[in-house]
Order: sequence, then C-alpha cells, then structure tokens
Amino acid sequence: MSLLPITQRASGILLHPTSLPSGQLDADVFRWLDFLADSCQQVWQVLPLGIPAIGNSPYQCLSAFAANPDLLPQQLNLPLDADDEMFTSWKDQQSYWLHDFAMYTVLKDKNHNAPWFAWPKPMRDRSPDTLVELSEKYADILELFKWQQFLIHKTWKNIVHAAHDRNIHLFGDMPIFVAHDSADVWAHPGLFMLDKDGQPEWVTGVPPDYFSETGQRWGNPQFNWQAMQETGFTWWLQRLQHHFQWFDLVRIDHFRGLEGVWMIDAKCDTAIDGYWDKTPGDQMLQLLQQQMGSIPLVAEDLGVITPEVTELRKKYKLPGMSVLQFAFDAFEDNPHKPANITTDRIVYSGTHDNNTTVGWFTALKPNEQQFVRDTLGISKEKNIVDAIIESAMSSDAILSMFPLQDILKLGEEARMNIPGDDGNHWLWKFSWDQITPEIQDKLKEMTTHANRC
Repeated sequence: MSLLPITQRASGILLHPTSLPSGQLDADVFRWLDFLADSCQQVWQVLPLGIPAIGNSPYQCLSAFAANPDLLPQQLNLPLDADDEMFTSWKDQQSYWLHDFAMYTVLKDKNHNAPWFAWPKPMRDRSPDTLVELSEKYADILELFKWQQFLIHKTWKNIVHAAHDRNIHLFGDMPIFVAHDSADVWAHPGLFMLDKDGQPEWVTGVPPDYFSETGQRWGNPQFNWQAMQETGFTWWLQRLQHHFQWFDLVRIDHFRGLEGVWMIDAKCDTAIDGYWDKTPGDQMLQLLQQQMGSIPLVAEDLGVITPEVTELRKKYKLPGMSVLQFAFDAFEDNPHKPANITTDRIVYSGTHDNNTTVGWFTALKPNEQQFVRDTLGISKEKNIVDAIIESAMSSDAILSMFPLQDILKLGEEARMNIPGDDGNHWLWKFSWDQITPEIQDKLKEMTTHANRC
C-alpha cells in the first residue's frame, strides 16, 4: 500500500465499520466506497479496529495488533486450512505478536475471562515451561485464533485494493496507550511500569482543567520508556509499521504523550496529584523517519498543547487537528477558528467524541447560536450544518473530515460517544435509505466548489 500522506486538498468522511448497516466488513463496505467515490470524497476514516476490552469502546482493546473478529461476516469466516501457503507465510510475518495474542485469548477463556494479572502465577508470569506445555495442549485452538486474524487481514486487504481503485485513502486511528488487561502488557510486562504482581505502579490520564476539577484518570499502565529505549523502541516501531500496513494515514490519539505524560500514582483515585514527565518520543519518531522517510501520522493535538508538543509535531511534518465546534469563542488566537487553520491541519466539524453538529448547535443558548451565525456570517435561514461544512471545506486545511452523522444532518440521538461517560455508546448505525441522491449530489457540489475534488 502507498504510504504517501495526503499531498493536495481533499475531503473525507469519518465512519467506523460498526456504523455500517451490517456492522461488518461485508458488501456494505463496497457500497460505502462507491458512495464516497461518487460524492468526491477521497478519504475514509475509521476508529481503531481492535477488540474492545470492556463494553464497546475501540480505545481500550485486548491487543494493540489484533483486529476485532466481530467485524468478519459469517460468509468469510472460512474453515481452517492449515496447509494454506499464504496463511503459513503470514503467520511467520506476524510472529512478533500473533502467538502471544492467541495464547492470551485462550488463557483468558480458560480462566473464565479473568484479567491476565489474576491468572495462576505460572500463566501470569509466563513461565517458559508452562507456555510450552500450554502451546502443545491448545495447539488446535491457537491455530484457529490465528486463522481468524488471517481472514480479517485478508478481508481488509481486499478493501484496501477496492478503496485504492476508487482513489480513496484509508485513514486509521491508534490509541497511544494500551489496556492493562491486554495481550501486549501480558507479553511484555517489562515495557510497562508494573510491580511484581503485574499491577500498575503509575497510570495515565490528564490533569485538572476547565472541564474537570479532578482531571481524567484513564488507568492505563504507563510505558517504561527507559526499557523501550533499551530495546531500540522495537515494540513501538512494530506497532506503527503494523498500522501502516493497514492504512495510508494513521491518527495517533493523545499525541502529546510522545513529548510528555501526566504521571499518576496508581494508588490515587483521581488525576489531581500527578506530574508531567518527559518521554523520548522524539527519538522514536527519528528512528521511524529513518526507516520510512516521511511518516504518515496525524497528531491528535486537541486540548492544552505546549510549544514543545507543537515543535515535535512540526519537526516530523505531521498534520494536527482543528475542530470547528471548538472555534466559537472570543479568543482570536484559537487554533480552531477557520481563519487560523493552516495547511498543516486536518479540520473536522466534530469528532467521534463530539456531539453531532445539529445536537451541538441545538444545545447552545439563543445568544450563543447567534454568535455562531455572526461568526460564520450567515442568516437564520442558512442551514447550520451546511455552513459548518462549507466553512471547514473552504479553510486552508489540507484535509476536511466530517462524521457521516453531520453529512446526514442527524441530531444528538446519533452521537457516537460521550467522553468520561460509561453509558452505552459506540452503537450508532446508519441505514442506506438515509443516503439519498440529493445528499450525495450536495456533498459532491460542496467538495467541488471548495477545490477538494
């Protein structure tokens, strides 16, 4: 797959595969790609494709490498063919993660879905003799889990070819941190800040701010960056290269974590009593650049961003993000205001964490709605979603992206997620009758007018 980032003005849509009518990688995908091509959209952005650890969130997954088998439609879930030469070759190529993931999955099932750090000590601590014994005992089941991952990989490769045939780039998403209960932490405990029982000593989050008096305590184990450095950042580079095999472009969530992280003592229940600690992301990106030349990463740089983070992003020529829902305040230097959006940004109407544009605007007070209209220079007769989309498209951003919910002008009922809320999110799906010829024609017209077609 081409690893070149977007080099000219383009537009695209954010839609996770679970939001397709079928929720799977079946014929709906190819119909979706046809819609994108016919409406002049050159980018399809998805959320992480991993296996949710708890609930439905794709940002806390059981593996940093494995794809969610629930995405595989029944008709493509073929019986195991252990003699398939492509399968044999693929297993060798993916050996740096595949067997550990399969073993983790088997043992999690045998231990009644308990987290790895609650398993019997020989399993928890990866006793070599125990792993050899279990690999032999569960050889057939391990092979089935590997085969399933191979089928998803093969299915996605077909999607990649179909997208590229339609001049569509695939845009992926990678959480910077990994779940404590994951194959990666179990397989590489030394790369994380854990105690002898596998429990985190330091966890991730962000400090108190305008939105939260106690900050956000995410709870992922912090990386042991010293150990990462000593291995030449092998795990990180393998993880990034793995994503680049699947996507043309990859967004890295919480990019500022490659410059510094908020260290929270695991014994603390909130994020209040933490401190910033520098990380060697610069060195890791430098190694990646030496391997690849240009790096097809997008930096999620939302929130409070320091000059050091911006400097790191610009050093490696990574585009940042602007979100128009954050644009309407009294601060002239707000990086989300259309006039401040530069060519090294990707502009969104909203992200998966935002309300839909209709939902967001409806929730504003009348005077706030008027301020938005005045800022955009539109009358009450102008549809607010069209105005937001046109403003994003006409900006200098190299790429403008819109959740499908905004293209369909849907309200809060179609919101994908509410950050910090443990409710039942990530469930929205569209139906094909919602995508009318009028919507397709309107989207193509706006894209063409903005010189993004």
